[in-house]
Amino acid sequence: MQAEQEAQFHEFVRARWSHLVRTAYLLTGDAHHAEDLTQTALAKAYRSWRRVSRTDNPEAYVRRMLVSCNSDRFRKRRVQEALTDAPPDVVGRDEAVSWADERSALLGALAQLPSKQRAVVVLRYWEDLSEGEVADTLGCSQGTVKSQASKGLAKLRTYPGLAQVVGRPEAGRTSHVREGVR
Repeated sequence: MQAEQEAQFHEFVRARWSHLVRTAYLLTGDAHHAEDLTQTALAKAYRSWRRVSRTDNPEAYVRRMLVSCNSDRFRKRRVQEALTDAPPDVVGRDEAVSWADERSALLGALAQLPSKQRAVVVLRYWEDLSEGEVADTLGCSQGTVKSQASKGLAKLRTYPGLAQVVGRPEAGRTSHVREGVR
């Protein structure tokens, strides 16, 4: 790789690392897996940076690699995630604990979704991508994105831990759930 392209890649990584790790975290539900997944996707992007950098949107290209690497992780070996329905009892609740409960409930609910639905929900509603952008990222049709989003959201609505958090009077703060993951 030429020095100029290598510098361009390093700048891309510096600028987008935390954003890519957050997306990976939502896809995996685990901070360590998220960093590993991001590193794997960036290693693949590095090997083909000449092609990646020529695309209209290198970040979208790397994001697609991130989703593909996450799918590969499950193809290679089944990873069992053991999540509980409720966090342990806590004495005294403050706002930070409330945010942690919301975050925990959201991650638990996302973990229950099949990988395709989870990817669609994360990309569509967390990354705020259009249906077309999600379809391009996942390599599927917009109709598939719509149906997977609909099924995923329906499943999230029935998740007991999430329904309890959303039902709380002070739980109208979805931005705090989002902020808690960052």
